Amino acid sequence: MHENPHKHSRLKIVNIWVDPVNMRQALYRVHDFLERGDRLHTVLSANPEKSFLLRGDELLCRIFQNADLILPDGIGIVLAARILLGVRLTRVPGCELMQNICEMSACRGHSIFLFGAQEEVNEKAAQTLEERYPGLRIAGRCHGYVPEDEMDELIAKINESGAGILLLALGSPKQEKWIARYGSRLDKVRVCQGTGGTLDVIAGAVKRAPDAWCRIGLEWLYRLMNNPSRIKRQKALPAFAWRVFREKIRASL
Repeated sequence: MHENPHKHSRLKIVNIWVDPVNMRQALYRVHDFLERGDRLHTVLSANPEKSFLLRGDELLCRIFQNADLILPDGIGIVLAARILLGVRLTRVPGCELMQNICEMSACRGHSIFLFGAQEEVNEKAAQTLEERYPGLRIAGRCHGYVPEDEMDELIAKINESGAGILLLALGSPKQEKWIARYGSRLDKVRVCQGTGGTLDVIAGAVKRAPDAWCRIGLEWLYRLMNNPSRIKRQKALPAFAWRVFREKIRASL
């Protein structure tokens, strides 16, 4: 098992882990993985929803514990770190880091493989990224509905592409468990980021909240207003807030 040199600074909030990094630091770590890494490095995102996915799931807990970089993606995680630990984190949305990685890759010649989302979304996202970041080389791509008996073929395709970066848009916890199962078979990939629904945003299939909403931490509310079906997932927010409040009370007794 590899040792993460930054693990000593990693924070545990309720039952999920997060690294105290800002966007610049996160991007620098990704750059370091690409330039000096000799294995696969995983980049995951922490938010209140995922903290509940980890409950009772030992495999998912190990995946997060062993990740090389865990982003403070959700505003709930940022606020909880301040309330429980007195640590001021800066939110680092995985969606934004992914696009910064693409911009860096266009400048430095790193190639990318896109895996996930529906075929038309995947194709449109690839086209949009190439247009947005001139020089970006997308070495290959594949939709996210690959049956199990075709996974060996996909792994071979990723390896043959020579891509150093795999952007994995399968949603949680599917994408994290995919890394755990197949990551060791990726020969050339040095960075694998779980990007959730980012390809849908890039392709324009899902509208991201305006900057003003993001700056004040209400991106979740904007997404809920535009897609009420997310209410089941958003139930994790008040439950997470209650757990933070309960832990704060216990610590003060």
